Amino acid sequence: MNILIAGGTGFVGQALTAYFAQKGYHMYILTRNAQKQEHHRYIHYVQWLTNEANPLEQLPSIDVVINLAGESINSGRWNDARKRTIVESRLQATEAIYDLIAQMPNKPSVVIQASAIGIYGTSLHETFTERHNKVGTDFLAETVKKWEEAGQRIESLGVRTVFMRFGIILGKHGGALPRIVLPYKWLIGGTIGSGQQWMSWVHIDDVVGVVDFAIRNGNISGPVNVTAPQPVTMKQFGKTVANILHRPHWLPVPSFALQLLLGEMSMLVLEGQRVIPEKLLQAGYRFSFPTIDRALANILQS
Repeated sequence: MNILIAGGTGFVGQALTAYFAQKGYHMYILTRNAQKQEHHRYIHYVQWLTNEANPLEQLPSIDVVINLAGESINSGRWNDARKRTIVESRLQATEAIYDLIAQMPNKPSVVIQASAIGIYGTSLHETFTERHNKVGTDFLAETVKKWEEAGQRIESLGVRTVFMRFGIILGKHGGALPRIVLPYKWLIGGTIGSGQQWMSWVHIDDVVGVVDFAIRNGNISGPVNVTAPQPVTMKQFGKTVANILHRPHWLPVPSFALQLLLGEMSMLVLEGQRVIPEKLLQAGYRFSFPTIDRALANILQS
């Protein structure tokens, strides 16, 4: 199988590339700096988004396209310029993927398009499944809405398209977890904000498993919530981290302190949503890490 991936050098992209390459699939990673990358028997780097780049000339027939490309939402305070970069990077990459697929004489069987549960907005009391059609009104919700709308053009090419609405992805070497855990290692961990806000999370291994599952199951299309079936409150999450690390959970982090430090980006941890992966459960996907204690024990004790 030949898999084309944009955003392949990020946290999720690296995990997917390693997994599929180990299965003997050929991974073609779109990058602005193909010349600087070290090629592998099953991992190939392809120049794109530069004036001289013509990815189609460098590619065989592609079976699957995975689009994860976009500026990280966690890499800086959200000022106006940063917000524009977050939105425009996603739209530019998705448009480039559309243009590339449109030129392919043989279309891929499926496109896996990154998205996020941020589209639902935040709530302490509501539960969100893929059947929830209302879009939130905050910056993240509006960003994800535009991102998915850009990806919907790919469906017009007759290609099955899956929008992976990722929750908070937990892993040892990337994502939010290393920063969340750090205060506990310094013995100053505690509840963030009220502690009652929901955290809809997923283990990185299940992210990889869900992508593989969606590729192999032709009945899966449209939005898919990629979250574990048992979301937790931030207070439950913090106490679980403390128990696993044998550290105290005692020093609260007040909301106003995070708001001063992070600005609008503080909503990522101070607000949340309870999201259930209804489509995956109905389709028969079995989570390797359905509960937060098993997920954190696997990551933090390895």
